[in-house]
Amino acid sequence: MAASKVRPRRTRQSELWRRLVRETHLRSESLVYPMFVVPGKGVRRAVESMPGIFQLSVDEAVRHAREVAEGGVVSVLLFAAPEHKDARASDALAATGLAARAIAAIKEALPQLMVWADVCLCGATDHGHCGHVTAGGVIDNDSSVATLAQVALNYARAGADAVAPSDMMDGRVAAIRALLDAEGFSSTPIVSYAAKYASSFYGPFREAAESAPAFGDRRSYQMDPANGREALREVLLDVEEGADLVMVKPAGPYLDVIRQVRDAVRIPVVAYQVSGEFSLIKAAAQRGWIDERAAVLETLTGIRRAGADLIITYFAPQVSAWLRA
Repeated sequence: MAASKVRPRRTRQSELWRRLVRETHLRSESLVYPMFVVPGKGVRRAVESMPGIFQLSVDEAVRHAREVAEGGVVSVLLFAAPEHKDARASDALAATGLAARAIAAIKEALPQLMVWADVCLCGATDHGHCGHVTAGGVIDNDSSVATLAQVALNYARAGADAVAPSDMMDGRVAAIRALLDAEGFSSTPIVSYAAKYASSFYGPFREAAESAPAFGDRRSYQMDPANGREALREVLLDVEEGADLVMVKPAGPYLDVIRQVRDAVRIPVVAYQVSGEFSLIKAAAQRGWIDERAAVLETLTGIRRAGADLIITYFAPQVSAWLRA
């Protein structure tokens, strides 16, 4: 065929044509909404660095979960910032702890809403790290893994539909799977933060989750942003250990990693559009520099196009409303 006859623009000439041939689609069912739970009653505290996001007491979390579920959100991811913090992460281990109470309350009120529970120690420790700290300030892997498995079991008992270990300790997926199976929770999926990078985009989240480390940083356990092949190694190890879904975090700066992971595994791939990505769009939109709706849909479509089956995003309620309109 002569080059002059080839005109790809023919199927771009109208909105109907563009919709008919569109390759990548966003669906409400593909979006997971993060929520932050804090102590108290009647608490709905705005997160200054994340416009439209709130710290919520358990009663308000139930109320907000109902609102977003009615708007089309089908899954939420819970983070807890308990008042009591200690070296053992006792609140995360307790059946009466903040996270466990929030999980139980939301599931009782909204059994049809899927609740994922973030499994980490940072929010419940007085040092803010994702594992146990030795006297020399080193994060001890194996004792941390044992505690993380107990935390996951606590959240499964509370009613979590999935547990999501975000700590990046070696071997934690295998330990969680073994304990859940032994305790009668073999049906509880593990959503592994398999390739979690030591990113500069987490700043606003640490305000919302009250989980900033008291000393040092997390580069000894979270991944170096320069590494791609290492991400595949981490992902494949977690799949071998029993992960049911694997996650890449953050999403936007790591689209290449999402694609490599999608090509390497046969289980669902999750990508987390993190707080910094959210806040950048919000800040630019508030100043009139970009069109918020267009930017949100473009970034999420890009994450889906890269290979993510599911996207954790603070825009989930907004996007669900747009998709239903």
